[in-house]
Amino acid sequence: MAQKIPIDQIVEKAVSQVLEGHLPELRKDLVRRVLDEVQPHLGGAAGASGSAAAALLQAVSAIHAGTTQKEILRALLESTAGYSGRAALFVIKAGSATGWQGRAFDNNDDLKDFSLDVNSAAPARVLQSRVVVAASASEMDPRFISQFGAPAEDQVLLLPLRLKDKVAALVYADAGTRAGGRIDAPALELLVSATSAWLEVASLRKQAAKEGATEAEKFEAPPVQTVSSFSDPFAAHAPKHAAAAPVAVDEPAMAEATGEVVSAPASMAATAAAPATDAFAHMSPEDADLHRKAQRFARLLMDEIKLYNQAKVAEGRKHKDLYDRLKEDIDKSRSTYHKRYGNTVAASADYFSTELIRSLAEDDVSLLGPNFHR
Repeated sequence: MAQKIPIDQIVEKAVSQVLEGHLPELRKDLVRRVLDEVQPHLGGAAGASGSAAAALLQAVSAIHAGTTQKEILRALLESTAGYSGRAALFVIKAGSATGWQGRAFDNNDDLKDFSLDVNSAAPARVLQSRVVVAASASEMDPRFISQFGAPAEDQVLLLPLRLKDKVAALVYADAGTRAGGRIDAPALELLVSATSAWLEVASLRKQAAKEGATEAEKFEAPPVQTVSSFSDPFAAHAPKHAAAAPVAVDEPAMAEATGEVVSAPASMAATAAAPATDAFAHMSPEDADLHRKAQRFARLLMDEIKLYNQAKVAEGRKHKDLYDRLKEDIDKSRSTYHKRYGNTVAASADYFSTELIRSLAEDDVSLLGPNFHR
């Protein structure tokens, strides 16, 4: 037990250096990038107005001020007030869409647990294309329009909230039921994109903190292999109209919003009970710990690259030139990795290159292009 105090201190320092030290920069960079993307689409007076840009910046900052997933999602819905008449968030789970919360509806409470028909034209298009869809009210679930009222302007907007390349939720917006309302599609798209990015950052921070809190115990027990670094913020959201669906272990998911832990399916009990193979079992405890830290740090660096360069990653995989498109980020991260672990016993394993190929190139080194060298 005498070793536990210094180990905790080392882990706390490492987690702090990797994440907490960069948190202000992460916020600023996210705000800057999303504003740069959406500004050309604002157009007219809204694009030229300093007050409009300031309002958007304030809304994004409010989202980034959230420290839990519930706070982040609530800030998103609150921020829609300036850019739409009504807004609601629907959770996508096991092929269905369930109401989470709504804003500015006459009966907001009725939105909770409302089952939206995802086979209706507009929701189906969003889930299939994973892009924003503007549609007429007639393309929505007729039950939804009947219960909550048709918008005065015959236009609705559905925006996918994407996490780990999956649509985790749908954001519905319209101009409201009174004449003269408005709906600002570019601003709403910016807010949803900022929310997606910040949820992933919060998820990475939570996972790193969790690993740090249990690091000392790993010297006394074999490492536990987790299914994913991300868990579901709506895991505890059990619709009243349907039984909870089984957890799909191969589904990438979001970070938690309620603090409840989702158990693995019973069918996995036998597998989970079997002892996991420890690749570092032949090493001394000190060397094994260093290898594990180097491996986790490499994974964190890859997650960061993918988070901030989603479009480049998709294009790079498609055209097999990932390294050329992401050279600056990859080389910078490689330098950071080698500064920390290049002169340690973990250097021979080169976990950075391993994770680069596994995570970024999806185990296909050809996707990195001819200019990539280990």
